[in-house]
Amino acid sequence: MTNETDKPGVRGFFKRLRAKLNVGPAWLTTDIKELLPGRKIDAEILDDLETRLISADVGVEAASRILDDLRKRVARKELADVDALLKALHAAMLGILKPVEQPLDIDRNVRPFVILVVGINGAGKTTTIGKLAHRLLQERRTVMLAAGDTFRAAAREQIEVWAERNQVPIIAQQSGAEPAAVIYDGLQAAKARNIDVLIADTAGRLHTQTHLMDELKKVKRVLARLDPTAPHEVLLVLDGTIGQNAIAQAEEFNKGLGVTGLVITKLDGTAKGGVVLAIAQRLKIPIRFVGVGEQSEDFGVFNASEFVTALLKSDGGATAEDGRTGDPTAADGRPGGAGAGGAGTGRVRGSVADGGVRG
Repeated sequence: MTNETDKPGVRGFFKRLRAKLNVGPAWLTTDIKELLPGRKIDAEILDDLETRLISADVGVEAASRILDDLRKRVARKELADVDALLKALHAAMLGILKPVEQPLDIDRNVRPFVILVVGINGAGKTTTIGKLAHRLLQERRTVMLAAGDTFRAAAREQIEVWAERNQVPIIAQQSGAEPAAVIYDGLQAAKARNIDVLIADTAGRLHTQTHLMDELKKVKRVLARLDPTAPHEVLLVLDGTIGQNAIAQAEEFNKGLGVTGLVITKLDGTAKGGVVLAIAQRLKIPIRFVGVGEQSEDFGVFNASEFVTALLKSDGGATAEDGRTGDPTAADGRPGGAGAGGAGTGRVRGSVADGGVRG
């Protein structure tokens, strides 16, 4: 993805992130400055902070790392007041998240660039696909979708709605069709029409369902027959409301498929947001995007500094201009680019600039 720091949507997404992240009764909704007015930073305060971190889904590993850093600073008498504590907390969190701040890099020399989207049912895969297609159109890339979830009722219809909304072509077959065959057909069609990016949906599955994980491995093998380097991105969508269970999911998907990037969704509402730190500490997998709502503008490129700033409801000495988070879309969420279509096996729909079928 391109660097979007200077685009108008950057500040807009940062404001949405700050407003929607950690809005429930979590530890960070209490202003630490009000909680600890005039108090000296001591072991009791740090122990309380550790408890709050863990309750906010940060997890034991990440919380221990953060508190180890803070305790060392206290021992060196670097944390004289609450302001110093907040800045140190911001820096410790940023140290965990900064290494996984790696935006999706789509090589323009690879065409089509194949993104395989995986995750359990309910994580937000279909919505993520629609929003990602929308972003790519804003970058003037041509996009095709492949409806590889042939198991779940209405899955094809849902992704077709996003294809229609974004005016991009989609390859789909009847329910119960072989997922690998559908995605293979999608790659053939994308190659035939010189599409920039093919985004392939897959059936939602629990990470414990071995036979369904084997189906995903089959998809990868079948794609490799047409392009030995495909898929170029295995994008795992995780539900930010499920806390530490997200780590177990990510570990199993990564072990089976070699996950190359993460999307963490549903960070609005009841999600505490700390799970992002837990995932970064344990897995070290790049976090590509975060989602804080249903609208296209609620989906942004992950930026560590902005995320920590939103999580702490504090500037931490950082500004929104530090990074790439944002969505370069119009306020009404409409895509600014045109879709490109293709012909191939399977069902094709969408507006097509090069002579395909309009659905």
